[in-house]
Amino acid sequence: MYPEEIVIPMKEELTENGFQEMLTPQEVEQTLQLKGTTLVMINSVCGCSAGSARPAVLMAVANAPKKPDHLTTSFAGFDLDAVKALREHLLPYPPSSPSIALFKDGQLVHFIERHQIEGKPAQIIAGNLIAVFEQHCN
Repeated sequence: MYPEEIVIPMKEELTENGFQEMLTPQEVEQTLQLKGTTLVMINSVCGCSAGSARPAVLMAVANAPKKPDHLTTSFAGFDLDAVKALREHLLPYPPSSPSIALFKDGQLVHFIERHQIEGKPAQIIAGNLIAVFEQHCN
């Protein structure tokens, strides 16, 4: 498990911008049963990818005309049980962090894996998310 002093600032980058943490398997299950669209950011320490993923998600949410109904996050390597439960809903995709998922009425409709984040600027990832929001969000 990652040290709290490293993880907390990365968590706060999202929670201070309206993302709700899912810290337990029960919170994951309750959240994914919500009606509407739920954006899930699987946060990570990985500098090369998470350094683009967090800003991209925030940029997309701030600039999209259509937005997810619920903004959520769990931290890989820290919120261990929650992320394990979340990954069961992401099958058949292998574990990937950071990663970004959009659920609609509890069903996975879009997933961005780490390899689709690595080496990409936040603006490109945000543009992808905005297009996905346009397609799936009200």
